[in-house]
Amino acid sequence: MQAKVGDRLVVESHSDSQHRREAEVVEVRGHDGAPPYLVRWADGHESLAFPGPDAHVVPAGS
Repeated sequence: MQAKVGDRLVVESHSDSQHRREAEVVEVRGHDGAPPYLVRWADGHESLAFPGPDAHVVPAGS
């Protein structure tokens, strides 16, 4: 997985009790666009993300 600042990190839900989550990548801390990513969630909360197999990156502007 590779991302750059401004891309969106999308975490898909695999259960009815949880929803798909999206965050903006605000910093890439891995080498050559690799995780971890500092992300900002829709509620304004920022966290360090280590995306799993249920996540993908949507390029900025898509």
